[in-house]
Amino acid sequence: MINMSLRQKLKEAYYNNKCIEFFLGPVKNLYDFYRYNLITDEYFTKIEFKRNFGYDLDLNNPRTLNEKIQWLKLKERTKLQTICADKIAVRDYVTIKVGKEILIPIYKQIENINDLNTNNVPNEPFIIKTNHDSGSYKIIKDKNNVDWSFIRSYFVKALKNNFYNKTKEWQYKNIEPKIFLEKLLISKTGGSPDDYKFHCFNGKVEFISIDRHRGTEKHTRNWYDKNWNIAEFYWSSINQVGKETLPSKIQIPPPPNLMKMIKIANKLSEDFKYVRVDLYLINNDIFFGELTFHHDSGFRPIIPSIWDLKLGNLIQL
Repeated sequence: MINMSLRQKLKEAYYNNKCIEFFLGPVKNLYDFYRYNLITDEYFTKIEFKRNFGYDLDLNNPRTLNEKIQWLKLKERTKLQTICADKIAVRDYVTIKVGKEILIPIYKQIENINDLNTNNVPNEPFIIKTNHDSGSYKIIKDKNNVDWSFIRSYFVKALKNNFYNKTKEWQYKNIEPKIFLEKLLISKTGGSPDDYKFHCFNGKVEFISIDRHRGTEKHTRNWYDKNWNIAEFYWSSINQVGKETLPSKIQIPPPPNLMKMIKIANKLSEDFKYVRVDLYLINNDIFFGELTFHHDSGFRPIIPSIWDLKLGNLIQL
């Protein structure tokens, strides 16, 4: 089994090296056609699950949280999930549920890829995002110091991606791809803001993770219960620089408006058996990030593994 860090490095080499992409492209295309078109969602999911956990997925009797996420991925597919996975359409859902005050301002939606240029974007820092997948974005702090040709090429490729194909998370399948420019949230120190992820079961927050220093070697993710006691587990993950994101040894105090954030997360999650509600905090102002129905697609171990089973008991299928 290739470890996740090596897999990430291989992917980066493929997409960032034209020679490698040229020679391996046909092989990758054949493999992708097989994965995405010739095998069923269930078979794909079982293969990936065993590759990541080392044992067979039993969809007839799922017990752990990761097993139940696979069941939900394959069996619970609703139009509302598609709306909420769409980073533009979800804004209406958030407005109805808790009000528009927590929405990050959108500067504009890009209709023509050629509109991504110096003359057609804001003067202040912003982030370019796609609405239909996960991880396709570019942070722009100085529009005059950007290779806009590269940016346009990047998003031409991103618009062609269907994230459903990669993970079989159905909610992404039918989203119409779009590009939009969103205000960049910046912390007091000039970096990315703390990212609070509220894991909700049956409309109630049960545990919380907080990401700090995203996109850097210092990226950490601490885990707490809903009362901000240190959790006895962590959900492993591989970050943007290809390393495992571990809890920090420095314990983080609860945000001053934790109860308000929990109330928002409870309201946004009340229509679903399990969903992760991402919120940001800037100067005590709360901003909505996204709703995620299958954390890391249910393919990352919870450590120690007994907690995968304990947390799975919170979901009644």
